[in-house]
Amino acid sequence: MNSDHFASIARSERVCFDYMDFLSASCKKQWRFVDAIYGVMPIFGMVLKSHTAGAQTSKEQLKELALQVVSTQVSDETNILRLIDLAMQQQLAVFDIQLPYPLEAEQLAAIAKECADGVVVTQVGERITITAQPPAGN
Repeated sequence: MNSDHFASIARSERVCFDYMDFLSASCKKQWRFVDAIYGVMPIFGMVLKSHTAGAQTSKEQLKELALQVVSTQVSDETNILRLIDLAMQQQLAVFDIQLPYPLEAEQLAAIAKECADGVVVTQVGERITITAQPPAGN
């Protein structure tokens, strides 16, 4: 990633994803075929939805995209990694994920291992904070 990318990330506002809200909404959702495709390949849904969401605010669009990537059918680690990927694509520098319970050390380590270089994952209680740091020297 180049320094312009991180400069734009640095200007973004902080967001907190409430993980339980997304799981709850996922359980209540009326599934269509295209939603199933989004669940298997969430990047497809993010690209398609981002081009059609002109009237929404950035927070509304982010929440709608997050609803497309979080699923009760996959592990917490997978859901959290999907939220991290989404946030990085939306150029969020720092964001939180509020969980209903703290993750175990092994879960947190697995998530951190899968993240891109320069992404720091920390946990305090039931809240995970994700921070995108620019590469050294930029």
